[in-house]
This record gives sequence, structure tokens and C-alpha cells, in this order.
Amino acid sequence: MTELTYDFTGKTAFVTGGSAGMGESTVRAFAEAGAAVAIVDRDGEAAEKLAAELTGAGHRAIAIACDVTDEPQVKAAVERTVEEFGSLDMAFNNAGIMLPPVDSAEETAEAFDKIVAVNIKGVWASMKYELVQMGRQGSGAIVNCSSLGGLVGGDGRTTYHATKHGVIGQTKSVALQYGKRGVRVNAVCPGTIETPMVARMIAGGELDPAGAVAAIPMGRLGRGDEIAAAVLWLCSDGASYVTGVALPVDGAYTAQ
Repeated sequence: MTELTYDFTGKTAFVTGGSAGMGESTVRAFAEAGAAVAIVDRDGEAAEKLAAELTGAGHRAIAIACDVTDEPQVKAAVERTVEEFGSLDMAFNNAGIMLPPVDSAEETAEAFDKIVAVNIKGVWASMKYELVQMGRQGSGAIVNCSSLGGLVGGDGRTTYHATKHGVIGQTKSVALQYGKRGVRVNAVCPGTIETPMVARMIAGGELDPAGAVAAIPMGRLGRGDEIAAAVLWLCSDGASYVTGVALPVDGAYTAQ
């Protein structure tokens, strides 16, 4: 496991897609570093289970069932977090989806709309209401989850890659606008990480694990705690002059 040595005591973190995968790893890392954490997820039951585990271990955590494609739900989730913990200091906008690969000439409008709604609108809505609070405070750090797909193209995943490129555009634009207001905004671009989503891709024949590993210069898949470590650094005072960055965490995949 990656060593985390940050002290976020007295601070509040907000994590979308927080009940599994990279989101869960980041929730746990924030909690272990002393932050109060809002676990925001469409799967409210899974979020409640994680929150109960963390509070049972002495951490401060709440679960909020929320569909990030629904703007009023996102607004309510941010407001509940602030009501519960008194501030909003850090956010990891991690919720995202990927559908099976498809020929670009055969992709349906329904599939396109579904991916865009979560990956673009979800980040837009999350940042919108996080910025309301952080702008009021005059401080805060937001990390958006892009992907290696935000840096390169992908055969059969045109819309997914388009949305992840879009997340980087959103990140840079808000960083420019809110830098003078005390809010930093960055993105992480994970490579192929050992998550439930990747496990489903492997089980469904969408991803060959041996081929995936062979394409990574470091020779292995990434771990959720390695993404969490990058997110926590970007939210920490150690990254106080870092904003508008899209940070690859991919074992040098996109360096090739």
C-alpha cells in the first residue's frame, strides 16, 4: 500500500463515485488522513455500508445517495455536506462510466447521451456547486477524474475518450477562472487500474489483462491507493502552486 502522511484534520472532502474502486480508495485515504468525508454515490446502499465501516473505526463520514447527472441532487449533496461538516475543502469528482467498445459508425445516440451525462455533465454539476461553497470560503481544492483516455485516442471508445478530453478542458478553464479566488482545480488521468470496472471488462472479454500489462512500461496494472495518493497530494498544501494540471498516473503508458 502507498504510504499517506497528510494531515487533513478539520477539513472536509467530497467524493463522487465514492463507494467502490478509485473512489473508495480515496475516501479511505481522506478518512485516514483525518478528513471528514462525504461518500457520494448512485449506489446509496454501498455508500452507507462504507460510511458505517469508517464511522465504526472512529472516522467522520456520511453517505449521500446521488445521481450526478441530476443537477438538483448534486446541489443537495454539496449542501448536506456543508451542513453536516461546516465546510467543503476538497473534492474528488470521480464518478464516471465506460460502455463496451463499438464501431463509431454504429454508436447509438442513447449510448452517447448516457456517457456524456455522467462524464461531462456530472463533473460540470459537481464543480458548479463545489465552487459555490469554495468561492464563498475563498479556498478549496478540486480534483477531477479524467483518464489516460483524456490524453490519447481509443479504438472503439470515441465518446468515452471525447468526454475524458472534455474533463481536462473543464479543469483547465475553471482553474483559470478560480485561481484568484483561492480555489485550485486539477485532474488525474488514471491508466488501467485494478477496480471493479476493470474486473468486469476482463470478465466480459473487453480487456485482455496480459495485453494490458504488456502495454504498460512499468509492467503492471495500477492500484486504487496509487490514484488516491495522487488525489491527496493535489489537495494538500504540498501542491499549493499546482493548478490546471492533468496528471497522468498510468505507469508511463501515455509517455510512449
